[in-house]
This record gives sequence, C-alpha cells and structure tokens, in this order.
Amino acid sequence: MEKKIALFPGSFDPFTKGHEDIVKRGLQLFDEIIIAIGYNSQKSNRYFAIDLMVKYIEYTFRNYPNIRVATYAELTAEFARRHDAKFLLRGIRNTTDYEYENSISQMNRKLYHELESVFLITSPQYAWISSSIIREVHRYGGDVSDFLPYDINVAET
Repeated sequence: MEKKIALFPGSFDPFTKGHEDIVKRGLQLFDEIIIAIGYNSQKSNRYFAIDLMVKYIEYTFRNYPNIRVATYAELTAEFARRHDAKFLLRGIRNTTDYEYENSISQMNRKLYHELESVFLITSPQYAWISSSIIREVHRYGGDVSDFLPYDINVAET
C-alpha cells in the first residue's frame, strides 16, 4: 500500500498552536506530514527568521518521527510532487480562508493533477488566532506564549 504523505505548506510566521492542532489531527489521516515553510512572494519580509521557525517546529514535533520540516522556494505543487506528497493539508478558520484556499487548491490541482487538498476546520479555541495578530502583539512586547507551542525568545527575532 502506498504511503499517504501530506504537505502542510505555509509561511508560518510564526507557527501557532492552531497550526500544531491541524498537524496533529492530520496524523489521523496521513502516514507522514511534511510541514513546508515557503518563501511567500506576497510577503516581502519575514518577522521571524525561517531558520528559527524550523528549529521551533522541529522541537515541537520532536517525538513524532512521521513529521518532517522543510523549506522551499518554488511552486507548492512542484515541491509536493518532488516529495511524493499526494495531499495538501490546510486549516480553515472561516469563509474568507475557504475562498482563498479553494482558489489555491484549484490551481495546485491543475499543476499537479494527483494533488488533493484536504481541509480541516480549525478547532474553536484557535479559530481567532492568526500569525499576523501574534506578530503585532509580539512586536509591541506583548506576551504571545499562550498562542505558540514553543517559547519565543524576543532576542532571537
């Protein structure tokens, strides 16, 4: 039987408890999940360095041998194809997320016809959390520890 590999792509700036929840729930569906941190052409500057996010995400899932972390700077569909991922795992918080994700899903399917998007509805306790809100709170010295599955050291940003 073919291994079910899912790609969980995003900029993850930062990776939140909501993202962690989607990955852990995705393990019920997939044999392996690749958390893929992409360089987003729509976002000119990252707030948290990609290397720092890789470190924190790897630490978060250190006890999960079927979760990998990777970075990429290419089309998501091509990255998925190169890693034999036939599924894209995505979290949906609201109808705005759905509209956005649906368009991306259609394009990815056109680029790589074997790639199926799987949407999980965000757990209610995380539905209002977004990376942009966390960045804003952190930027002005607010405590973001309740929203992240790891400790952010302000000096490392």
